[in-house]
Amino acid sequence: MANKDINRIKVVLVEQKKTAKWLAEELGKDPATVSKWCTNLSQPSLETLVEASKVLGVDVRDLLISTKDEPRYIRID
Repeated sequence: MANKDINRIKVVLVEQKKTAKWLAEELGKDPATVSKWCTNLSQPSLETLVEASKVLGVDVRDLLISTKDEPRYIRID
């Protein structure tokens, strides 16, 4: 699972025009830790991910990259 994007925390922060430093302060976490989450070098616990979703005002699923494959369409002529 190394070097694989799992979360969308950075994307949501950018969409909301907020910084990793701001999120770190809101969660009471070290800014370096949140920076690692944003670059997918490490991942927050599930409990922390839920807390982050509440702070950001989004569904927790919005902070994750889906593991479900995109639907495949079959062309029938």
